[in-house]
Amino acid sequence: MNGKDYYKTLGVPKDAGKDDIKKAYRKLAHEYHPDKNPGNKAAEEKFKEIAEAYEVLSNDEKRSQYDSGRLFTGAGAGPQGGFRPEDFGGGFQGFDFGAGQGFEFSGDIGDIFNMFGMGGAGAGGGQPRGRRRGQRGNDVEVTVNMSFDDALSGAEVPVTMNRTQACETCKGLGSAPGTLPETCSNCGGRGTVTESQGMFGLSRPCPVCGGRGTIIRNPCPTCHGVGTLRVPKKTKVRIPPGVSDGSRIRFKGKGEHGQGGGPAGDLYVLAKVEKHPFFGRKNSDITLEVPLTFSEAALGTSVEVPTTAGKVKLKIPAGTQSGRVFRMRGKGAPKLKGKGHGDMLVTVKVAVPQKLNKKEREAIEGLAEVEPGDLRAHLK
Repeated sequence: MNGKDYYKTLGVPKDAGKDDIKKAYRKLAHEYHPDKNPGNKAAEEKFKEIAEAYEVLSNDEKRSQYDSGRLFTGAGAGPQGGFRPEDFGGGFQGFDFGAGQGFEFSGDIGDIFNMFGMGGAGAGGGQPRGRRRGQRGNDVEVTVNMSFDDALSGAEVPVTMNRTQACETCKGLGSAPGTLPETCSNCGGRGTVTESQGMFGLSRPCPVCGGRGTIIRNPCPTCHGVGTLRVPKKTKVRIPPGVSDGSRIRFKGKGEHGQGGGPAGDLYVLAKVEKHPFFGRKNSDITLEVPLTFSEAALGTSVEVPTTAGKVKLKIPAGTQSGRVFRMRGKGAPKLKGKGHGDMLVTVKVAVPQKLNKKEREAIEGLAEVEPGDLRAHLK
């Protein structure tokens, strides 16, 4: 027989019947199925070996060829003259593979192509044998509402997102409880089939199983054979200090689960920050408008202004014009990228009274008498 001991792989004696072989296969396939061991390469390889062994031993003709050492499996040639031309669909008909003639090969078929400087162009078409690579999960985007203060200090916020996860009824297998997916007889559980193209073999997804390597005869009633479900999931994420309205924060690996052992996608959180009663934002700077009376702006004063860290005194020099901006360094929002904080930008606005009582009017009329001449003379 060839280099692989399929009976040992399934843990059955050489005279085991079909029922014993099937029972052993189901038990091992359930234990080592890739969907139950995401990211476990050793389990994936073990599952492939189990599927390959069952594919041969469950078929009377293949089992007979295997027992007599006449079955080529790609793992090494048997004692009957190595591999046979018919195993390659005529791809090597230009060579003589008869016993004692031409050349005899007892290693991996990929080595043949290496001999001709065609490394990686073997029966798999440059792709390793086995199931398709794991597929990365989809990214997920959610929107969260935050207060102005939470955006500055950072906060842990709850999010609800629809994500794909393994079906709890079938544990991600896709088959009804008490049953297992069957190995695809067309591809032997590999998920791919090889088409002969002259000397070369081109690999493509198996048309029977769609590349899964298994066939589901009894679909799970919950997920209908898919193995996954879209379900709302509640979780909490930590929003860093300093986000502003419209900030998009990425959480790597927090999106949807990958398939076939592939990595999870990312979660993107879009922050919607509520407006503050008097603070504003300009990047990492915080803005504030402070009203002044005419006398305060003309004579100068010291006013108390609020900041995110508490109230501070701001000195207003005499003759301050309406619209002047005072910069208070380091009193702004934390910087998302980099260290430190932005600044507090305080804009003063001289408030003009809309209604005057008699005393106020008399005072302003007295001021008007001593004011300088026409301020708009340069515009004439």
